[in-house]
Amino acid sequence: MTHSSALVAVAALLLVWPMMAAAQTPGSPSAPTVSVTGEGIVRRAPDQARVRIGAEGRSARPTDAQSIANTAMTAVQGKLAALGLPKDAIRTMTVSVQMEFDYVEGKQKPRGYVARNVIEVRVDDLKRLGEVLDISVAAGATTLFGLEWGLKDRAQAEREALTLAVTDAMARADAVAAGAKRTVDRLVRIEESGAVMSPVRPQMADRTMAFSASASTPVAEGEIEIRGNVVVTVALK
Repeated sequence: MTHSSALVAVAALLLVWPMMAAAQTPGSPSAPTVSVTGEGIVRRAPDQARVRIGAEGRSARPTDAQSIANTAMTAVQGKLAALGLPKDAIRTMTVSVQMEFDYVEGKQKPRGYVARNVIEVRVDDLKRLGEVLDISVAAGATTLFGLEWGLKDRAQAEREALTLAVTDAMARADAVAAGAKRTVDRLVRIEESGAVMSPVRPQMADRTMAFSASASTPVAEGEIEIRGNVVVTVALK
């Protein structure tokens, strides 16, 4: 073998050796892997609520219908402001005007116009939620709908759920490895599938409700459930 040939052979060996060593190292990419899912559940009592409050106006003229709805909503917002609700707790969701029809012998007959003004109100003190609903109706609101329970620190609850999900996934990985007569060598990857918040028992479904001005609105908040989900991949040895 010539000197130059020997140098080429040594260089080739130096290139191949790291790959050979990696293939023989436990926990290398060639080691068997398994992916498992994990779920974490956190339950909290809600400390916040959002509700949509609407006012309607009807008239033969669209401008009159709109004026009626806007006047009622102005009164509603004035009463809510008097309760001390912060400005950012009230926002307008919908302002609309549309024609209504009656059907006579299968034909449309214009009845007039209906205008709607809808706001969303955030209530940070749940003890006052019933009061907010009652005052809104007394001031001229015609619809209450879309009540949603929430958490002021939702992010913290989601992080707790995801932490529990990872713990659950690792326990599952250990169980799978044991079933295969192996053990978990190392963590390869964690994929977050997100965290979902939902009421355990839905309260007040989306529907239009009629109240008298003297009604006292009972509200039961129940619990909120936050589910975190992850996919964990581990290498086995």
